[in-house]
Amino acid sequence: MPMAANDIEELIKAALPDAKVEIRDLAGDGDHYAANVVSEAFRGKSRVQQHQLVYEALKGNMGGELHALALQTKAPD
Repeated sequence: MPMAANDIEELIKAALPDAKVEIRDLAGDGDHYAANVVSEAFRGKSRVQQHQLVYEALKGNMGGELHALALQTKAPD
């Protein structure tokens, strides 16, 4: 069963409450999304560490209900 964009956003915001999250459905199938996530929690972390924080927030749905997620992460300017 595909995952809704608002479910992805809610999971990320639950783990990173200050996050500004933008989700786009890339294929219209509920399986392929792009996410832009800005959070203070990313400051001082490598891109890999930032992405790991987002994947942890998704609570194991990556690769299951959520097939593909193109991530862009950064700390606020």
